[in-house]
Amino acid sequence: MKEMKRITGIGSALVDVLINESDQFLKDLGKEKGGMTYHDDPEIRQILDKSPEVPIIVPGGAACNTIVGVGNLGGKARFIGTRGMDTYGDLFENQIRSCGVEPRLTLSGSPTGKVLSVVTPDAQRSMFTDLGASTEMDPEKMVPELFQDTDIAVIEGYLLFNPELMKACIRAARDAGSRIALDLASFEVVNASKDLLDDLVKEYVDILIANEDEARAFTGVEDEEKALETLSENVTWAVLKVGPRGSWVSHGNQVFRIDPVRGRDPKDTTGAGDLWAAGFLFGLAQGFDIEKCGRLGSACGYEVCQVMGAQIPEQGWERIRRLI
Repeated sequence: MKEMKRITGIGSALVDVLINESDQFLKDLGKEKGGMTYHDDPEIRQILDKSPEVPIIVPGGAACNTIVGVGNLGGKARFIGTRGMDTYGDLFENQIRSCGVEPRLTLSGSPTGKVLSVVTPDAQRSMFTDLGASTEMDPEKMVPELFQDTDIAVIEGYLLFNPELMKACIRAARDAGSRIALDLASFEVVNASKDLLDDLVKEYVDILIANEDEARAFTGVEDEEKALETLSENVTWAVLKVGPRGSWVSHGNQVFRIDPVRGRDPKDTTGAGDLWAAGFLFGLAQGFDIEKCGRLGSACGYEVCQVMGAQIPEQGWERIRRLI
């Protein structure tokens, strides 16, 4: 049996706080459906107080969601981030440990970062974010030892908002001999960081992952086939996720069509792209062929859409593991 290789993620250590609410609830808050806005900790608590719903609280953050998925698949998994010395921080660390993830977390006196997601009946989520302690990662502490024995380092695209931290993370991972996977995170991130992003992709990135909006912002191309071609120019693997239509992977002058898993309508799309990446990258680390990596990605993306939040229950993981 092939020895399993570690996948290490670095990014925002957040807890996801999820509630089901009506469209009217958002209107009363003056919030347009969808998207994300920043709020401080007291503001988020005030919003929660307005809802009679009991929130679901689970570990979150894009890279963390991916790494938790890798751990649940049975892969070697590590997560690097910063959390607060509070109840939410304890919950975050304990829950990722229970999923087979090795935490490498620094502690802060600031509150643990959190994202309140209000999920409406159409499964759309509107996010209220307090990054808290997660923003306090120190670039000078990003050393190759954090990525020791790591085959693939998953770098969260949101770190582009802190250019020195992003560059320090990528260089430390590369110095440790890791392959670099970058998920573009959101089209807002791409638009705000285009020059830096171009340079980093050309010099460091091996695996580039984007959805349609992110690919359009990065390439300036509307046509999906041409966008994928542009995404693949400087990397070994380029991924274009197209939601319920599946995904495309470019590798070695070949393009692979990855079908979605079809079944029940989604309940909540939180973490769908992050979990797709978990399945796909786990497969790459194991040396699976592209089609099998893609099937694992699609299965993870489908299962997480059947539950509230980015945590797939054990029954879902059992179905996914049968594909391995």
